Amino acid sequence: MQIEETVTPYRRIILIAIIVGLISGLGALFFFEGLKLGSALFMEGIVGFNLPKEGQTVQDISQWAPPDNLWMILPVICFGGLISGLLVYTLAPEAEGHGTDAAIKAFHKGGQVRWRVPLVKAVTAILTISTGGSAGCEGPTAQISAGFGSITADLLGLSIRERRLAIATGIGAGIGTIFMAPLGGAILAAEILYRQDFETEVIVPAFLASVIGYSIFGLVEGFEPVFASCTTFWNVSQIPLFILLGVVSTAVGLIYINTFYGANRVFKEVFAQFNLPNHLRPLTGAFLTGVFVLALAAFSPETAIVGLASLGTGYGFTQLALYNMLPIGVLLILPFAKILTTSLTIGSGGSGGIFAPGLMIGGVMGGAFGSLLHLALPGIVPAESVPVFIVIGMIALFGAVSHAPIAVMIMVVEMTGDFSLLMPAMGAVSVSVLLIGQATLFREQVQDRSWSAAHRDEYMIEILQDIHVDDVMVPRDRIVAVSPDDNIERVFRLIDKTLHTGFPVVDGEEKLVGIIALDDIRDNRMNDELPVKNVMSSRVFTVHHACTLRDALNLMVEHDIHHLPVVPVDDPRLLSGFITRTDIMKAYVRRASQSTGRGHHTGFITLVEPGTTAGKNPDRKGMTEN
Repeated sequence: MQIEETVTPYRRIILIAIIVGLISGLGALFFFEGLKLGSALFMEGIVGFNLPKEGQTVQDISQWAPPDNLWMILPVICFGGLISGLLVYTLAPEAEGHGTDAAIKAFHKGGQVRWRVPLVKAVTAILTISTGGSAGCEGPTAQISAGFGSITADLLGLSIRERRLAIATGIGAGIGTIFMAPLGGAILAAEILYRQDFETEVIVPAFLASVIGYSIFGLVEGFEPVFASCTTFWNVSQIPLFILLGVVSTAVGLIYINTFYGANRVFKEVFAQFNLPNHLRPLTGAFLTGVFVLALAAFSPETAIVGLASLGTGYGFTQLALYNMLPIGVLLILPFAKILTTSLTIGSGGSGGIFAPGLMIGGVMGGAFGSLLHLALPGIVPAESVPVFIVIGMIALFGAVSHAPIAVMIMVVEMTGDFSLLMPAMGAVSVSVLLIGQATLFREQVQDRSWSAAHRDEYMIEILQDIHVDDVMVPRDRIVAVSPDDNIERVFRLIDKTLHTGFPVVDGEEKLVGIIALDDIRDNRMNDELPVKNVMSSRVFTVHHACTLRDALNLMVEHDIHHLPVVPVDDPRLLSGFITRTDIMKAYVRRASQSTGRGHHTGFITLVEPGTTAGKNPDRKGMTEN
């Protein structure tokens, strides 16, 4: 049996971090360049949409213009949905949706990511976003980086523990690279996996991987923050208003979660009810998104801006909001329009992230809230404070729905380049996280480390270390034992009657001389007169009363046995109890459900062979063989 190391050697951690960092940087670069080419081809070339772009100056971004061929949005977005759906559901169904959940699931379940998934995810996400689908870059980048981390684990023959480390590091490095936020991305790797916990061992390798990925990406794309800086102002008197923004962010965040998963459920139910192929689900979502945008465009000039802003990542329009260049009417409607288009695009099975739309929803919601306060209280909230509410809205909303407040807070200030906003952001996001409860945008998150398969054994060991063999063993007066002179026919009858698969063998003096199990007699059913002493195991592993269940289980696993006689420490041949794997599991479940305090006990294990004297060997940590 191969025993996993408790701590991964630091040299292997460094190697994993370097490889994942290189993959994340190159993968994010490939994805970003593909997205630029796709947007230039579809939205600018065919639709004629001169998109506003994040990072542009006021002069450059003010040159944006609505599409020349507005009606072309519908066939273009439908084309992206159709090709994306065909590729995903034909080649890699696990690449559907926003990607981050799939990466989180791969960590907790320790599963391998098929080699084709990162490439399929990259191509389909580029198609979805560049043709107008409402989605972000971070989810695909996280799944791409995590997928290549899993591939690296395959190639290097890494253990399950190291595979998980590579996957989690890939999530953080991928997102940190594409957002130009290496510090926030590294912390996100540890925080996004749980609703109320951290994967602490991931943070350090994620730091290294994020720095490498960020450096590679920045050498080509530049090192400027995602959003261009703008004039901002805030003071301590506005803190209560930021806290109130946290409350509003919670309400809008819950609408985002429920709408997204409600749309996902409806698409699945309708397609299942009418037996329609899943390949067409993204096309259907894209069609409904296109119709919604065209309907808004036909209603009024302001709603036309809302419709256009609800396409793609929406970052360019967030930049406009940071420059105070969006009317308050647009800011009030846009969060809900973006929620709907994202739910239709990704909830239908389209490929793309929900992180970037979530930031935009929070940002424009904060902009609307700040603009209303500016109209009502211009002396307290001047126009220069509205961009602050936009940034705080991003942090408060997405920090809550992702249950990653620390990482999101750091990432957003890295993206905007204004670290002075950390203090007001702390107040807003703390309120929103407390109010959001257990609701989450990432359904594969688990409550804490004790709920993750990655750490379940650790918590099981802690519980088993607190329980003595003496607490759960079957006492001598209830043990079903056999004699060396019994024939195996009696053993078969006992197995049928008791459903037990093993029995201790005791002689006429009630001394333990062996153990017999189903495996010992399975092939001798035709010779049922054979004496037990001819087939029993004379080499008996035993435990003492003071041993813990952890000691007992370790011995069972090491020697692939399911039963252990219990003997006094001063008489290793006197049978006083019997314990099985089933007894251990039942004791674990009872103690785990009671959630009692844990103590620490010690014991030792003995291997007895008849005719020998028990002794102790300190080199075997309390386990002795005689």
